[in-house]
Amino acid sequence: MTFSELQVPPLDTARRLAEHGDLDGAAAILSELAADPEEPDRAQAAVGLAVVLDERGDPEGARAAARVALATGHPEFAAQAACHLAQGFEREGRAEQARGAWQAVLGVGTAAYVPLARLALARLAVLAGDYDEAEDELRAALAAAGPDAGPDVGAHAAQQLAELLLERGEPGEAAEVLLEALEVASQEDVARLRVQLGIAHLELACAEFAGAVEDGGDAPTSGLAIELLARTLPLRGRVDDAGRVWTYGLEHEDETLAAEVRLRYDRDT
Repeated sequence: MTFSELQVPPLDTARRLAEHGDLDGAAAILSELAADPEEPDRAQAAVGLAVVLDERGDPEGARAAARVALATGHPEFAAQAACHLAQGFEREGRAEQARGAWQAVLGVGTAAYVPLARLALARLAVLAGDYDEAEDELRAALAAAGPDAGPDVGAHAAQQLAELLLERGEPGEAAEVLLEALEVASQEDVARLRVQLGIAHLELACAEFAGAVEDGGDAPTSGLAIELLARTLPLRGRVDDAGRVWTYGLEHEDETLAAEVRLRYDRDT
């Protein structure tokens, strides 16, 4: 080994070995560093070891290494270790363990990782059917999103929260979330958020058209509301509901209204 090679930090050597496929060599160096409580790079070495051991097909060893890093409390590498643990548990379908690991990310409190943990906890809540918890976590992710978390995290949180609110029949709240997100969204996210905002507005329009029909206005107004509702519902994939709306109007006991609807319906025939 040359003098210049002796000057290369062990972490860099381990990284180079891993990049060239020598996982055993990298693991040997990283294991030594991670085992030394006095090693200043212990947390980083333990995270690197977890990654290498995962690539070697040793998930239990990888988890043990990640726990070493987590125990250091290092603001960056402890958070990375908790994320590593959580993602591994999720891949294996171990939701409760994953939830605990994501909670550990929150416990470390590093700003860059908190929104990611909140998004993951929301995802797990949806899988468990707990939509109230999912909404709370998504709102928390949105509140925590900032420059440290990356430019698109806030947009993703807003989009997922809006989707959940739409599914829960709250298009007005969904629209408010998306409008606020658009004020700070990057150019890459604007189009996607605008499309979803349009969907929220379609849902709001359907609610208003249905309300107008229920209010029982004059025949031209009610006929227009029935037509607009029946023509908008298919845009939301509700073709059967649109058919029922047409039937309601065409067979209405008010013959004047039924005639008005028939004129509008026959425009497509």
